[in-house]
Amino acid sequence: MKYLSTLLFAGSVLLSSSLQAKEVSGIQLDDSITVEGQTLVLNGAGVRSKFFIDLYVGSLYVPANLNTAQAALESPSVAVRLNITSGMITADKMKDAINEGFDDATDGNTTQIAAKIEQFMGLFSAEIVEGDQFTLLADKTTGVTAYKNGQAQATIAGEDFRQAVLKIWLGNEPAQDSLKEAMLGQ
Repeated sequence: MKYLSTLLFAGSVLLSSSLQAKEVSGIQLDDSITVEGQTLVLNGAGVRSKFFIDLYVGSLYVPANLNTAQAALESPSVAVRLNITSGMITADKMKDAINEGFDDATDGNTTQIAAKIEQFMGLFSAEIVEGDQFTLLADKTTGVTAYKNGQAQATIAGEDFRQAVLKIWLGNEPAQDSLKEAMLGQ
């Protein structure tokens, strides 16, 4: 009987800990989010760091858990969420990093989506501070809708642009390999 009660206690502790939201680098992540009426579940999350400084927590939300970048790219709707954890990130540094990300995501061929990239960069003209949250809903029907701290900023249409945005974190040359793996739950 003592064995059974110990087993039940251990099981309840494991179950309760698995039901808690995930925490990464001090950021409490939602198990699921609802954006534009769509409920997406947390697939995975990790830290983007540079020179030993944690810059942001990147998380991937999807309709149903997946484990490959290709599945995320083909999904009808996914969201990439960035929780800024460092005051070292400025609007200019964010723009530079995203421009570099687009260059890597398109193998240096951004000509087709240059106007969309310029429009997207406008979303990062306001000051960025530690604690800011960006959510990029990438939907095959509408394009990429960017949110800053829960407020919709703009929607940029086009599957080519949507793919390029996702490939910044999930492509062959992602912002950071370990972040890509973490977002894919690996």
